Amino acid sequence: MMIKKNPVGAWIGVLAVSLSIGHPLRAADAAGDVPMPPMDSIRFAGLSGEEAVKALTLPPGFSAQLFAAEPDILQPIAFAMDHRGRLWVAEAYEYPLRAREGEGRDRILILEDTDGDGHFDGRKVFKDKMNLISGLEVGFGGVWVGAAPNLIFIPDRNGDDVPDNDGEVLLDGWNFTADTHETLNTFTWGPDGWLYGCHGVFCPSNVGKPGTPAEERQWVDAAVWRYHPQRHAFEVFAEGTSNPWGVDFDAYGQCFIEACVIPHLWHMIQGARYQRQGGQHYSVNLDEIRRNTTHVEARSGKPVFPYFYEDMQSIGDHVHWAGDKGPHAGNSRSDSAGGGHAHAGLMVYLGDSWPAEYRGKLFMNNIHGQRMNMDVPERRGSGFVGHHGPDFLNFNDQWSQALNMRYDQNGSVYVIDWYDKNQCHHRNYEGHDRSNGRIYKIVYGDTKWTSVNLAEASDEQLVRCQAHANDWYVRHARQILQERGGNAAVHAGLLAMLESDPETTHKLNALWTLHVTGGLKETKALSLLDHSDEHVRAWTIQCLTESREVSDTALGQFARMASSDSSPVVRLYLASALQRLPVERRWNTLEGLVTHAEDASDHNLPLMVWYAAEGPVSTDWRRGLKLMNRSKIPKVRELIARRIASLMKGDNN
Repeated sequence: MMIKKNPVGAWIGVLAVSLSIGHPLRAADAAGDVPMPPMDSIRFAGLSGEEAVKALTLPPGFSAQLFAAEPDILQPIAFAMDHRGRLWVAEAYEYPLRAREGEGRDRILILEDTDGDGHFDGRKVFKDKMNLISGLEVGFGGVWVGAAPNLIFIPDRNGDDVPDNDGEVLLDGWNFTADTHETLNTFTWGPDGWLYGCHGVFCPSNVGKPGTPAEERQWVDAAVWRYHPQRHAFEVFAEGTSNPWGVDFDAYGQCFIEACVIPHLWHMIQGARYQRQGGQHYSVNLDEIRRNTTHVEARSGKPVFPYFYEDMQSIGDHVHWAGDKGPHAGNSRSDSAGGGHAHAGLMVYLGDSWPAEYRGKLFMNNIHGQRMNMDVPERRGSGFVGHHGPDFLNFNDQWSQALNMRYDQNGSVYVIDWYDKNQCHHRNYEGHDRSNGRIYKIVYGDTKWTSVNLAEASDEQLVRCQAHANDWYVRHARQILQERGGNAAVHAGLLAMLESDPETTHKLNALWTLHVTGGLKETKALSLLDHSDEHVRAWTIQCLTESREVSDTALGQFARMASSDSSPVVRLYLASALQRLPVERRWNTLEGLVTHAEDASDHNLPLMVWYAAEGPVSTDWRRGLKLMNRSKIPKVRELIARRIASLMKGDNN
């Protein structure tokens, strides 16, 4: 179904949000009172699974298959795909309230299509008696489950689909007493080998390993976070937005999420602070917490971080709601703008069977709009601007609530649908229909299903997968190699690809796989800082700073690149990487970053440079004054001056 963009409504919507949250747009610039569109007309509601798949509107050449439906699947809230292309699905019977300990009824199913007819013919219950599941991934010999207050790992080392035990709580402290539709969700493996997830703005959590004292825990609300499956490290990757429920990476390793209520589209950069729907920004690591000990909310204990001064904004040049009265006013009236403000799930399509025009596009489900939106990212400076593409599909069914989607080994896409008359979160358990649930499969043309078991592939075959046109193979092969730990032959093959393959994305795949398998030694990494490709240079910076222990030699290279590298992407990665270093080791690189007058109008760089500079300036204001005078970026000069002024007033924390 092709929905035309409504640029006037979209701009007015963005303006309304900016005014409502206090961003510096003058009220006089706002458009006049805009009449609201009429109520949306939706053809169907309360369909059976068979009826629902027939009601779908898709672009020419696409078809939909009913992979599973009630009673075989109910309340699907999260899903993942294993190395065999099987679906692991979390059924959330307990949402929105956590059951009493030991009385949970949530469970994890394994669904498999063995004959390729588009409908499952194998179904197993992997684990039952779970409680308030919201996130799910598989890998590294088991299943990773988000079930507030816990992040749990359930091992299945021999792969017999039977849990080895009830699971280990890796992290606790995730809040389940507030808005439980915002808890840890939509897990996915990043190209760097970490498990990524989202967490919402109104679920204030204080996360740590079990037994960690409060002062050593990490506050989390409104964030993309990550957890390393082998080092068992936990971090806030980027902070802000609202209630994100969907995260994915493009072919260059760039992280994107969708959000609700505020503008929907975000390019998430490590260490960045983004516009929030509510609440204050907070310290995102223990070093920052210890430098700001006087800024703590009395009631919650939240370690407030007041020195961000300005936060980063959505990359979207549009919103998906109509009118100028805010996002909620557009509910059921936003068909022309994209369906409404509430989104769930995000997929960057990198499969190989859909037409080329869809590759790299950003797909997200629209709850009130019963459809799948498509946004088109365009590179601009160090980041992107997101344009409104035509909606990809429409369920034409008011009860449809698709929550996430993933592409498989054949490039076809699975979509889980919660399916419920009620579209909004509330804490009344009886307010949800527990009898429904759907999984659809979207196929282009005569794409055939093929069986696969990538875990049986040789190391050499897995290395070759890093140049595969379907990123399903790239990601699963990289993860298997990470699980196996790498060896000399694997590293040699990856180095050869990195050095000789002409495609940037293949080089990056090889680089990431070298990194996660322990094959990226510092000598090689230092040489890559002079690579001809900006993305290789940028990602090498991130790889070198993952452990937070950076050699003086690497730091010297960073300082040189900060002054002379022509790429805004490289400078963005430098600004991001500096936040992982002790404040006293950031100065030389900062002194180079602030000299680029061309970065003054970049969407990301002025604030990212400031976020890296705040710590050094707060600990040595005299040197900060010199940095301010050196800066050719007005915003950086302004914020350094503001921070120094606060210090002069006695705010030493």
